[in-house]
Amino acid sequence: MRPRLVWLVLFRTVAASLSLVVTVVRLLTQPAQEPSRADSLSFAVIAGAYVLTVVTGLRLRRGTAGRLDATVTVVGDVLIATGLVYLSGGADSPLTFLYSLAVIGAAVVLDWRGALAAAAVSAFAFTALLLVIRLTTPADVVTVPGGRVLFVLGSNALALVLIAVLSGYLSRQLSATGGALSQSEADLRRLGRLQQLILSSMPSGLVTCDVERRVTFLNSAASGILQVDTFMGVGQPLEQLLPGVMGLTPRSVRGELRVRTPGGNRVLGLSVSPLEGEAGALLIVFQDLTELRRMEEDLKRTDRLASLGALSAQLAHEIRNPLAAMRGSAQLLAQEQSTDAVVKKLTGILTREADRLARLVEDFLRFARPQEPQRRPVALDALLSETVEMLRADPLAREVLMEVRVPEALTAPVDPDQLRQVLINLVRNGFQAAGPRGTVRVALARAEKEAQIRVWDSAGSITEEMMGHLFEPFFTTRNGGTGLGLSTAHSIIRAHGGSIRVTSHPADGTEFLVGLPL
Repeated sequence: MRPRLVWLVLFRTVAASLSLVVTVVRLLTQPAQEPSRADSLSFAVIAGAYVLTVVTGLRLRRGTAGRLDATVTVVGDVLIATGLVYLSGGADSPLTFLYSLAVIGAAVVLDWRGALAAAAVSAFAFTALLLVIRLTTPADVVTVPGGRVLFVLGSNALALVLIAVLSGYLSRQLSATGGALSQSEADLRRLGRLQQLILSSMPSGLVTCDVERRVTFLNSAASGILQVDTFMGVGQPLEQLLPGVMGLTPRSVRGELRVRTPGGNRVLGLSVSPLEGEAGALLIVFQDLTELRRMEEDLKRTDRLASLGALSAQLAHEIRNPLAAMRGSAQLLAQEQSTDAVVKKLTGILTREADRLARLVEDFLRFARPQEPQRRPVALDALLSETVEMLRADPLAREVLMEVRVPEALTAPVDPDQLRQVLINLVRNGFQAAGPRGTVRVALARAEKEAQIRVWDSAGSITEEMMGHLFEPFFTTRNGGTGLGLSTAHSIIRAHGGSIRVTSHPADGTEFLVGLPL
């Protein structure tokens, strides 16, 4: 009822204002004279309308308006209409239609019963008005015949009843339609909220674009995977958001795409299909397969390393026996007091190279069959700081800027000697990659259920092709390197139940991330 009462008050305000304007204009267009008694009463009626409007408006603002206020408003409209009809000629007044407006207003705020009651009250008020005018007017002044008065009363009463019935019916229909519309709007809002909830809860990224290939929508998962703000993403070219996606034809069942994001390269498994209902628009649904592909690569690498390790162990044992015999023979030759300088030189080379090959075989065996880690609680922050301080004296560290970030004390069950070996390999590799005037940064942080050690260098020199072979034995890009350092580090970290990952880009540098369970 409150919204309908608000509209009725607004309508009355407009009507009263128009009546005031008409009255003032009429007075201004007449010859200058004192306002008549009728004019004064007209102003009084209009003022009464304003007072009633203000009172009802205040109650509406306070939220206390109800059915009583609606009834008072309708009765006030009938009284205002009666006053204006009286001032404008009684039975011959052109303003008798105001009673019809009061009945229509009653139908709006009080339904059909209120409309019939307003029609009855209006008919009674009009009849009483004409009766008062007839009784107070001298017989020689009366100009309207009695039959005409009865005709006016009857026609107005009939018109009011018909208007009440029609407006009541329309009010019922309007209420029913309004209720259905309100229900439909509520259902639509509920469906809209459900749709937004579904889209925001989807673990898969969802992007839509128009015929001009500009992004029109992306959900929360897409924003998180691509690390782009939702509002910033909408409106930009699709190829800028997902480079290479236009190479996939619509209705493609499945495809993979490598996308560079602020958080690094991501592997996306996505499908492209036309968006129904909008010609030329596309719907792209994708999932982040980066972790899955990384796990697959780790499993493949582990399988390769396990097979290679078994073969390497057998080969190392086969090499050690003839190598020991060769070295023993070289030592016997060296013990003889030979005066031949060439023999001495060759004997020395043979002994030295045999020792180097023996060390290489030992390293190979440590890779193939790493010792079981002797775990104990170790302060990782102290171990990391000590190792870095020790490496500052390394010749490779000259002219290299070193940074150490250990924000908090962190303890984990590890083998300190094996973990120190991993750190030495990673940091020395960083020294060599960064080179003079480069930067190497070592950081320790706590993540969910694991401690993370990050070794970063500013070079970013590892290519995509090298990534697949990085932890394989004998793979090296360094002159004189054995290619066993990273393989051994990988084996040690895997033996601890942890993980080692690497990312590299010329603009962002190279970072090795070691995760150790807490």
